[in-house]
Amino acid sequence: MGNLLIALAKIFMKKKKQLPIETISKLSAQTPNFPQGGGFATGTIDLGGLQVCQVSTFNKIWATNQGGPDNLGATFYEPSSIPEGFFVLGHYGQCNNKPFFGWVLAGKPDENDPSSLAMSTDYSLIWSSESQKIKQDNNGYIWLPTAPEGYKAVGYVVTASPEKPSLERIHCVRSDLTEVIEFDRWIWGLKSEIDPNGLNVYGSRPKDRGAQAMGVSTGSFLVQNISGSADVSLPCCLKNTKNSLLAMPNLSQIEALVQAYSPIIYFHPDEKYLPSTVKWFFQNGALLYQKGQESTPSPIEPDGSNLPQGGSDDGLYWLDLPIDDSAKERVKKGDLDNANAYFHVKPMFGATFTDIAIWVFYPFNGPARAKLEFINVSLGKIGQHVGDWEHLTLRVSNFDGSLKCVYFSEHSGGTLLDASQIDFEKENKPVAYASLNGHAFYSKPGLVLQGNGRNGIRNDTAKGKAVMDTGVRAEVIAAEYLTNVVVEPPWLNYTRKWGPKLTYDIANEIEKVKKVLPGRLKETFQKVINGVPNEVLGEEGPSGPKMKNSWNGDEKY
Repeated sequence: MGNLLIALAKIFMKKKKQLPIETISKLSAQTPNFPQGGGFATGTIDLGGLQVCQVSTFNKIWATNQGGPDNLGATFYEPSSIPEGFFVLGHYGQCNNKPFFGWVLAGKPDENDPSSLAMSTDYSLIWSSESQKIKQDNNGYIWLPTAPEGYKAVGYVVTASPEKPSLERIHCVRSDLTEVIEFDRWIWGLKSEIDPNGLNVYGSRPKDRGAQAMGVSTGSFLVQNISGSADVSLPCCLKNTKNSLLAMPNLSQIEALVQAYSPIIYFHPDEKYLPSTVKWFFQNGALLYQKGQESTPSPIEPDGSNLPQGGSDDGLYWLDLPIDDSAKERVKKGDLDNANAYFHVKPMFGATFTDIAIWVFYPFNGPARAKLEFINVSLGKIGQHVGDWEHLTLRVSNFDGSLKCVYFSEHSGGTLLDASQIDFEKENKPVAYASLNGHAFYSKPGLVLQGNGRNGIRNDTAKGKAVMDTGVRAEVIAAEYLTNVVVEPPWLNYTRKWGPKLTYDIANEIEKVKKVLPGRLKETFQKVINGVPNEVLGEEGPSGPKMKNSWNGDEKY
């Protein structure tokens, strides 16, 4: 049944029609059974005075078939089948250009703290579609609850009637159980692009996010009002005041998650530079260089135990390929047959979610190519660098262990997609495609240009014969919340560059390319180069996983 639902959703996507909003999309297989223990995947989470559960069943309230992403409109829902004792905290909204796949939190006061929730005292009408000339099934109304003193609203109510909703329809949360919220991805607006001077509806997320942050996402939406500024009474998100990690998975549960959801990576048929283990890289001649002693580099221990530990990226040390030319070329190609994927596990959204980052190491990043209008141009040495770390991140619900999102890193940024938007193989394993030479991850095969319009750096992906199931040789390298359970390898705490700075003159390489271009394309090419981050150009060796902002923070998308 799950395969059928996803197939139907894809057909609707291709035809650019409104999606079957009454049917929620599911993964290819059921959520696996996890080993027992702790508070992971038990259905509810205690935030300290407030119990919350995740609701994924809805009744449709209002829909429009116009505006928003791809000009397909949006649909708004009220959560249904609320467990006994729990109360609705906010409604749900979703753009129609993707399969229906959502959730919101419902709340229940703790037995020892019944004051954590309270009914709203009134409603303010934030927006109505009555006067709008848009395609809609009926009129829609968005209401913001008026919270009693000492409480905050954490969501909106959507109705198909101009009459105010009943006060018991939604509950507000005591202020000390809330955090500051911010806009997430765009859901809908009256136009097909974000209008800063008009109505916009966004997803929501805590403003402060990361492994140590306690803000909890409610799954509801936010409204930017017609004046173009956020309403002063924006709802809040929730807060894990208990500062508890009880809902996080233990090691055996992590291993079950890895086996259930570990991505499958396809490499381009022309890819020459494949992944390896860090150990293989070290054992096959990688060298440690120290500033001022460049003539006497040191071999590296298989576990990296002789690498400098801690400190900052001060430029005093760096790694490089073997000196011998034949060994250098061999190491560049990697060792896919024995390559590991390295897993880092951390709390997200106040430990109501688990982020599992899957890091893949490549000894070498190949040269870049550009597309300039109708021609493709090789960029010579531009883009080449030693050592390349790329990652995917699984965002898993701690309420039931279901996979909600997958993040695909793409050079200096990335894309976060709902699980319903990606392809799966072997039941629930997400499929990713690594771009040719640069190894950025994408959810679909094809060409993605990093630039503007018809011009940019090429990111080509295709389903070649080379493939990596990241769960086959998975290695959990860090889970800081499991104190003394996961031992970090020494190389993880090496804070300097995994490759040397440029060994070629990038300005000279750019001029070489410009010389062979027709006159009008020279300027086009220079604009492409000016807009590309240093990471793509290969101007410096990359840092290791632990030095990335996403190691302790949220992903950049």
